Amino acid sequence: MRCPYCGSLDTQVKDSRPTEDSAVIRRRRVCPECNGRFTTFERVQLRELTVLKRSGRRVPFDREKLLRSVEIALRKRPVDPERIERMISAIVRKLESMGESEIASSVIGELVMEELKQLDDVAYVRFASVYRNFREPKDFEKVLGELAPDGRKPA
Repeated sequence: MRCPYCGSLDTQVKDSRPTEDSAVIRRRRVCPECNGRFTTFERVQLRELTVLKRSGRRVPFDREKLLRSVEIALRKRPVDPERIERMISAIVRKLESMGESEIASSVIGELVMEELKQLDDVAYVRFASVYRNFREPKDFEKVLGELAPDGRKPA
């Protein structure tokens, strides 16, 4: 593993332990060249996924990009980072278990919407406003209606 501080390729693992859900291994590393310390995470990847964008372009699936977009929706919301990580891992597992190596971006967006709806209503609306490209206030009313427990518009 390359040192992020000095670029040396000779780093050493000082400590390894599984995360809470045992889906990821956390490794503390040290660089003997500059004594820099950093953490890496190792996770299972079942298959290489490609995202089929609306434009028809194909790009490699990027877990970090998914995490960043969810974190933007959750910015300044009282959600534990561990819950966010579990949510992202669940989405990735669902994508990998679909059996397809090429996934439409719309499928990913809908999975994120489902998970955010259960996690945080405000983040759900924020994500929906970008994902569904809201243009008018009535777009917000429609998605807020989806959140009302009995199907009525919220007060």
